[in-house]
Amino acid sequence: MDILETDAYDRRQRRNMSCALFLHLVPFFLATCAYFYLWTPESVGSSFAAGVKSAPSLLLAVVVLSWNGPHSVLGVAGGLIFSAVGDFCLVWPDQTFIHGMAAFAVAHLFYSLTFLSSRYSSESSSKWPRLFYPILFLIGGGFYVYLYPYLQKAPNPDLLVPGVGVYVLLITLMGSLAIRTRRLATVLGSLVFIVSDVSLAVQVFNVAVIEHGTVIVMVTYYLAQLLIAVGDVKAVEGKDDFSKWKRA
Repeated sequence: MDILETDAYDRRQRRNMSCALFLHLVPFFLATCAYFYLWTPESVGSSFAAGVKSAPSLLLAVVVLSWNGPHSVLGVAGGLIFSAVGDFCLVWPDQTFIHGMAAFAVAHLFYSLTFLSSRYSSESSSKWPRLFYPILFLIGGGFYVYLYPYLQKAPNPDLLVPGVGVYVLLITLMGSLAIRTRRLATVLGSLVFIVSDVSLAVQVFNVAVIEHGTVIVMVTYYLAQLLIAVGDVKAVEGKDDFSKWKRA
């Protein structure tokens, strides 16, 4: 098989893989559409609302498990499962907000450990992306300092002040390790997740009123989870090198 035939074969393989992955993701897209169609955020918290909200993340976990195997339960699939737990808890924010935040913190820890694994390693020796690490931590620290007075006014400040601090640290670490992978879907997913959580925090802690705030939070959240899940599948296949970040 010559070079041209090999290249054509690789393109067909990638195309077939993309089509198969899309078909596996159809239940996620349907569940996400169902969430917005039913619009459960405006209803009183119920087990039904919690189930509808959690379903997309659980379905993404199923996709990752089916593609990457059971070991992924300790990686991105596990993070998605804990995210679904967080979704479930946040349907009742007055009672279980801390529990939901803790579940998402564990999810970010799972993601971070996954991004450190060998299959996310990059052959690029470029050092300039490392400049983003301190920038991201400075932004995270600055946001926490900005949020601090509002956390003190919130219910249970003794739990929220340190809890949110740890959460900000973990999600910032997750974002930094995602940038380290130099994989487009993974990097975008992590950054969009941060945007989603910033939007949520601004509203939950009464920093500002955002028009269509819930829509912004949930659209960016589901998009982030989708990108992280797809990035994990691509990492296993070895087909998602972030080609723009070549050797400097």
